Amino acid sequence: MSTDSMPSDELVSLYRTMCVIRTYEDRLAEIYTEGKTPLFSIAAGPVPGEMHLAAGQEPVAAGVIVHLRSDDVITAPHRPHHFAIAKGVDLKRMTAEIFGKKTGLSQGKGGHMHLFDPQTHFSCSGIVGAGFPPAVGAAFAFKRQGEDRVAVAFAGEGAANQGTFHESLNLAASWHVPVVFVIEDNHYAISVPKERSTAVAKNSDRASAYGIPGVYVSGNDVLAIAEAAEKAIARARQGHGPSLLEIETTRLYGHFQGDAEAYLAAGEKDEWRHLDPVPRFRDYLLHSGRMTPDKDQMLQAEARALVDEAIAFARESPDPDPADAFTDVFANA
Repeated sequence: MSTDSMPSDELVSLYRTMCVIRTYEDRLAEIYTEGKTPLFSIAAGPVPGEMHLAAGQEPVAAGVIVHLRSDDVITAPHRPHHFAIAKGVDLKRMTAEIFGKKTGLSQGKGGHMHLFDPQTHFSCSGIVGAGFPPAVGAAFAFKRQGEDRVAVAFAGEGAANQGTFHESLNLAASWHVPVVFVIEDNHYAISVPKERSTAVAKNSDRASAYGIPGVYVSGNDVLAIAEAAEKAIARARQGHGPSLLEIETTRLYGHFQGDAEAYLAAGEKDEWRHLDPVPRFRDYLLHSGRMTPDKDQMLQAEARALVDEAIAFARESPDPDPADAFTDVFANA
């Protein structure tokens, strides 16, 4: 790991967040297949619709969000669970939303790509690159209101080729607003490798075109990520304007559940799993004496219990009333 300057309790807290995320994503991967075999139907089973999981990308969420306050704003992409968990979104209500239940964040009407939680200032979108402009808008409001709040827009490296990305960077830099753009470089935009879709090797290099700092963090290292994010967030909070971080990471599942991943080279995913960031960070904490084996077992047990409780809540929650189909949604008069 890149640094050991953080207190042990903060390091262990980072690890706990990563454990909860991994436990949650692995359980969703299992549950998603229920009712979808032997003949796959995207509408079947307790979790209908598409599913995009973030196992392997835990360090990005944990390392960045550890520096945010509860009143800071996050916009996330269609692969959102790790960000929501790290931001403190209620796991029961989030899971119920993913299951399409009435007790969900949006009463089961949004699903896993449209999680909204005003209490934690969290939102996400299934539209690629859609989170950049709202984050800039929130940051603009903070500046106008004289508040020291920060907005963070997360997206994948494929989204950095969208017009919304460049327009948002230009506007954020011109207005000098407190926003941090974080790009997750997981090597593939769906099935297209980064080198075949992007004219530059690092999206962080694009920051110079807008006169703002750009930093690339390699290795999927939660401590290196936390170090870079601390500087960018402090810069924004102190009124010095936006920054761009691009963070190398890996998705240990496919782009979506059911992805055959025929585009991967032989052995590519085995290499990613060999560098799995969760056991790597655990080993670091154990070998450095920052965490005991008993504490590790306790944290993993707590993560399982928390996830089990959320899933049980979702399964037992009522389905939405069909009569409420047009409540709280836009409709023609």
